[in-house]
Amino acid sequence: MTNFTASTKYWPETHDVSNQPKPLEDYNLFDTDAALKEAVSREPIDWAVKDIRKFGSLLGTKDVLELGFLANQNKPEFFSHNRCGDRVDEIRYHPAYHQLMKLSIENGLHSSHWTNKRVGAHSARAAKYFMMCQVEAGHGCPITMTSAAIPTLKHQSDLYKQWGNKILAPIYDKRNTNHQNKMGLTIGMAMTEKQGGSDVRSNSTWAEPVESSCMDKAYELVGHKYFVSAPMCDAFIVLAQTQGGISCFLVPRWRPDGSKNPIQIQRLKNKMGNVSNASSETELRGALGWLIGKEGRGVATILDMVAMTRFDCMIGSSAGMRQAVAQVTHHCAQREVFGAKLNKQPLMQNVLADLIIEQEASLTMTMRMANSLDNQDKEFERLLMRIGTAVGKYWICKRTPEHAYEAMECIGGSGVMEDCIMPRLYREAPINSIWEGSGNVQCLDMLRAANKNKDSIDAFMTELEKSQSMESRFDKYVNNLYNEFKDQANLEYRARSIAGKMALALQGGLLLRHGNSAITEGFCASRYSQNNTGSVYGELPTGTDCKAIIERATPLL
Repeated sequence: MTNFTASTKYWPETHDVSNQPKPLEDYNLFDTDAALKEAVSREPIDWAVKDIRKFGSLLGTKDVLELGFLANQNKPEFFSHNRCGDRVDEIRYHPAYHQLMKLSIENGLHSSHWTNKRVGAHSARAAKYFMMCQVEAGHGCPITMTSAAIPTLKHQSDLYKQWGNKILAPIYDKRNTNHQNKMGLTIGMAMTEKQGGSDVRSNSTWAEPVESSCMDKAYELVGHKYFVSAPMCDAFIVLAQTQGGISCFLVPRWRPDGSKNPIQIQRLKNKMGNVSNASSETELRGALGWLIGKEGRGVATILDMVAMTRFDCMIGSSAGMRQAVAQVTHHCAQREVFGAKLNKQPLMQNVLADLIIEQEASLTMTMRMANSLDNQDKEFERLLMRIGTAVGKYWICKRTPEHAYEAMECIGGSGVMEDCIMPRLYREAPINSIWEGSGNVQCLDMLRAANKNKDSIDAFMTELEKSQSMESRFDKYVNNLYNEFKDQANLEYRARSIAGKMALALQGGLLLRHGNSAITEGFCASRYSQNNTGSVYGELPTGTDCKAIIERATPLL
């Protein structure tokens, strides 16, 4: 038998690593985003630019980006009792989650737009939140709800006086303890139940006044909530039935006397995305709460909160698109296939440019709604914001899942690996479309707003008229949209079609007034064309300046 002796000279290495893009890290999320910089420059927020830029630099560091990965790789855990047998309903998170919460709260993402009295505070906060959501979306849930609770709490001045300062404080305190022992508080939301979902008027949770209580408007709540968002928060905005109908309450985790409020978590939701953030099924067994506003006006009271959370869904989904665009343009600028860089190959250019157009149109629309929030004292802006957030939340959130998938495909096999950010973006993409009112709910809400106040449609059309005669394809599209409203037959059946056309009309009009010329031309040529199916990215017509669009969006060249 022949003996073979293996040579060891080839053992140390089998190949050279080449043609593999470097990770996108240690970059400034603001300075490398032309669309965001332009959006910020349109608003009267020169006072905020330095802070926004500094925040963008911090968020792009390798260490901060890693927090997003760690928070999602280590899901929160629920502990109903402590080791002594006391009921504590505690949720424990990885330290990365708490670091993200601290970073967001100390930078005012939950409150700066309420506490800062300078013009453009909502726009400045939206720009910072847009960048933060690119790092990690899950922790944004309690940040958004804490922010959105403020206008609802203002319906009850005594409660706002007691709670407002601590909610607005730039202090993060993760402890599971009485709110009276803390200097900074977070607020969650508990609206939906098993039997109704979005139909909150079918809620069965009951609230009974506490007659012997020395506390004004104190009630005890008995029932269940099928989705409690961010159940580690210090208090929750809750809907429950009363003698007067559906009413709104503030329900704390701990009673003022220091005893635990009987809000008992049954289990955490096993979600496909948004996994860094806990959501729970919860029972209220005589939980103390305080009425906000009037009995029977709960839906109207909480809508002020919902309007703000829906706006943040627009920010979050637009941010997810931007992170996807940043990743794929960065990848394709480095990766060579078939003898050329991917971003130089015509078909890939078509796809990349289309993804960029979608993202920039979404950001432009979102920042226009931020401007409306900054000018809510004006009736026109209030009406536009009311209908614009419903339309924007529907369209932007609806477009994000396909956008995330297409971006993932641009990267290829490496894009589905869990050590890449793309799977997280993909799993996160449907969340905003479903939460805070699904697509159908948004479309029905658009119709409700239009029927309740005819001036809201007039405000929307007036906004479109600002771009009239700038582009013939846009003018034709808006005229067809106007005819959609004139036809009153089967409006509810056609609501999705109408809402989508409204979104495209508003995006196009804003791009015509403010957008980059290549982006605007690509948008009008594709979105207003009957030849574009609208279901697949990468169908831009010949003549689109894909090279300019891609160079503009690539974070590091």
